[in-house]
Amino acid sequence: PLLAVVGGCGGAGASVLATALALTAARGGARALLVDADPLGGGVDLVLGGEHAPGLRWPGLSGTRGRVPSAALASALPQAAGVAVLSWDRDAALPVPVDAMAAVLAAGRQAHDLVVADLPRAGDDAAALAAQLADVVLLVVPAAVRAVAAASRVAAALLSEARDVRLVVRGPGASGLDGPAVADVLGLPLAGVLRSDPGLDLALERGEPPVRRGRGSLAELSGLLLDELLVLPGRAA
Repeated sequence: PLLAVVGGCGGAGASVLATALALTAARGGARALLVDADPLGGGVDLVLGGEHAPGLRWPGLSGTRGRVPSAALASALPQAAGVAVLSWDRDAALPVPVDAMAAVLAAGRQAHDLVVADLPRAGDDAAALAAQLADVVLLVVPAAVRAVAAASRVAAALLSEARDVRLVVRGPGASGLDGPAVADVLGLPLAGVLRSDPGLDLALERGEPPVRRGRGSLAELSGLLLDELLVLPGRAA
């Protein structure tokens, strides 16, 4: 299965949720691959604390076309905290060609039990392809009026591409907005609510992967989402 995660606005926490889903799956015994499809993001390998892990990054795969041997891809990718990760190096990032994204996702799905793709809000053709191929797209939106307004445009674009778009709300917000209210405004099914996780921001700044200890609201939500959306080794549907 392929899950895609998109932020409805800047700083929504989509990369953190995508990483947490992959880590939670790996903790449950699944082979998980985390794909960074946002060339202008900070690099999802930073969220894992794996920016120095040896292995192949997107620049080495940008010319890929056709079939990629799944075993070769799996062995070439960096590993961090038990998760295979495909991200960017620290040089200037170039867009991923659609053919390369298609080849990598196909090989990644053959070699792993779960692929999680971290998508940009304003996607290019490669990100659009990932959204089209995803079994489920999770849109992460803070429970704030401006965030919901921004997310409405992202949701409209996703609904034109993806087969199944669901909402994850960070809240409740200071204005009183909660998950069901945001879901009603955006017209999307509510997959879950991510409540405040004390210490998470500081841990990320230290390079510590989220849900490392398997506790907290992020770990709980990740487990619930995987149980509801997927059937993975060692996990109940």
